Amino acid sequence: MKPISKVESFIIDYNGRKVKAKRISVNTELLIDINKAWNNIKTPALLKFVSKGMINFKPLDGDFPKQWEVGQTYRFITRVFGFIPFGGIHYLFVAQLDDKNYILSTKEWDNGAKIWNHTISLSDLGDGKINYEDSIIIYAGMMTGFVASFAKLFYKHRQKRWQIVAVNNLNFGK
Repeated sequence: MKPISKVESFIIDYNGRKVKAKRISVNTELLIDINKAWNNIKTPALLKFVSKGMINFKPLDGDFPKQWEVGQTYRFITRVFGFIPFGGIHYLFVAQLDDKNYILSTKEWDNGAKIWNHTISLSDLGDGKINYEDSIIIYAGMMTGFVASFAKLFYKHRQKRWQIVAVNNLNFGK
């Protein structure tokens, strides 16, 4: 199934002032067990796989951990298409990792995107199918529209790569 995306504008608070932000949501249906998908989501190895071809993440503090940890901030250098520097140092703070409700939330930022808050949520559709949703709130000053357009393409790419994970029964949460 092709990812379905939606972009909406709204006002958020940033450093005590009201600014125009974008919310991008991208959904797709995947034929994968929800627990297997969830165990994959909790790993940086999955991030590297689903981002491949669009963004390369190079950790600045040693190797990637085996699993994301709530309350930890990770620092990366990001390169679009593997070679174009993007945003300087990218910070990813893991705010929520909810095993019961299948929700992972991060608060992210860099020099380009002042706010890049990302929530992944899964819901079980039965018969081994899930709904996978990426919801991202972006504020990047005058570049918000451009960064949001890029993010929409990026998350559609990620969800297409998720289809490979599902079809090939890949397991990153070993």
